[in-house]
Amino acid sequence: MNRELRVAAYAVCVRDGRVLLARWVAPGGAKRWTLPGGGMDHGEDPYDTVIREVAEETGYAVEPVRLLGVHSITRRYPRRLGAFADFQGLRLVYEGEITGGELRHETTGSTDLAAWHPLDDVPRLDHVELVDTGIELWRTKPATGRVAVPGT
Repeated sequence: MNRELRVAAYAVCVRDGRVLLARWVAPGGAKRWTLPGGGMDHGEDPYDTVIREVAEETGYAVEPVRLLGVHSITRRYPRRLGAFADFQGLRLVYEGEITGGELRHETTGSTDLAAWHPLDDVPRLDHVELVDTGIELWRTKPATGRVAVPGT
């Protein structure tokens, strides 16, 4: 089984009670809302990653104002020829402030739409778990940088 590690940086941008989300297009075509952000290039600082990714996915310039936390996930994914990958995603989540640019949609990447959503509407959106984690980190700003997991 192949081991895969993906390090990524994301931004929680909240303005006037709305959060900025990008609609991720999964392999196979399923679409779900996520935080704007994505994979770090080799040698790239995560601070620069979140700035680049937010611009690519939303058209906005963002200033990361604080590191909210780190979210780690593990998954087992099928790969070619019947193989599987033991995948770990390490996500650095920043609070971001929009400083310029104009909302636009990505046309050549892993997302196809960007939009502001009222925070109260997020639970009803088809979205990835990172959205809930990011919003909880933004709301609580835990000193550990980790959302409390019940029972731990």
